[in-house]
Amino acid sequence: MRTKIEETEKVSHFFEGWEETLIWSCLQKVMGAVYADSAEAPTAALAVLGDFCFLAGEPNEELVRCDSLGAHKEFVLLVPQSEAWGKLIEACYGERAKKTVRYALKKEPDVFDREKLWKAVNALPEGYTLRMIDEELFERCRQEQWSADLTGLFPDYETYREGGLGAVVLKGDELVSGASSYSRYLGGIEIEIDTKEEYRRKGLAYSCGAKLILECLERNLYPSWDAQNLWSVALAEKLGYHFSHEYTTYVILNARSDSRS
Repeated sequence: MRTKIEETEKVSHFFEGWEETLIWSCLQKVMGAVYADSAEAPTAALAVLGDFCFLAGEPNEELVRCDSLGAHKEFVLLVPQSEAWGKLIEACYGERAKKTVRYALKKEPDVFDREKLWKAVNALPEGYTLRMIDEELFERCRQEQWSADLTGLFPDYETYREGGLGAVVLKGDELVSGASSYSRYLGGIEIEIDTKEEYRRKGLAYSCGAKLILECLERNLYPSWDAQNLWSVALAEKLGYHFSHEYTTYVILNARSDSRS
C-alpha cells in the first residue's frame, strides 16, 4: 500500500546519487511529498512535487500508479530511476504513457560569469522593462496559462516571498516573459522560464534568466536548471551552464485529458 512518509530519512537512500533538486525539496520537507510501499520496511519510494513523480528502489506497481496524486492535472511526469521502472510504467499505462527525453545541466556553483550576466540583463530590447516579482506580479503570473508555472507551486504570495524568487519582462503593462522558482530546496531554487508565444526569440528569456541567476548568487542560492527541450539547453548554456546528460521521462495523460483529445 502506498504510504506517505514523514520521516524522509528512512527512504533517502533510495535516491542516493540522484542530483535532482525536486527530490531534494521532498526529502528536505521544503515542498512536495514522499511516499513508499511500506512505512516499516520500504523497498521503493516515490518523490512527488508539482507535475513530477520520481520513482526509486525496486519497481512497484502501486507507486507507479501515482497519476491519482495529480488527478486535477492534465498530465503528470513520471521519472524512472531505471529501465525496469520504465518497463513497468509502459505496462501499467500503455498508450497513455508517452516516452520522452529531458536534459540535465551540471550543478556547478562557481561557473557563472557575473559580468556576462549583467550584459545579458542590459541587452533587453528597447520597449521592454524588467521587474522582480512582487505581490501584484505574483498574482498576474497565475492568470494566464503560459505563465502559471512561474508561481504555481506556491500557495500564496507570503510563501513565495519567503521561499521563492523571480523576474519578469513587461511590454508596457503586458506580462510577456518570466524566470522564477518552480520550486525551492535548502540552498537553492529550480528555475522555471517561460515566454508568451508571440514574444519568443526576442532575447527576453535570456535577459530575465540572467537577472534571476544574479539575484540567486547575491542570496547564496544555487539556480538549478533542468531542460525540457534543446532550446532550453541552448539558453542555459548561453547563460553559463554546461550540459550533463539526457534522461527518460514519461508523460502520463490523465483520463480527463484523454476524453478531450
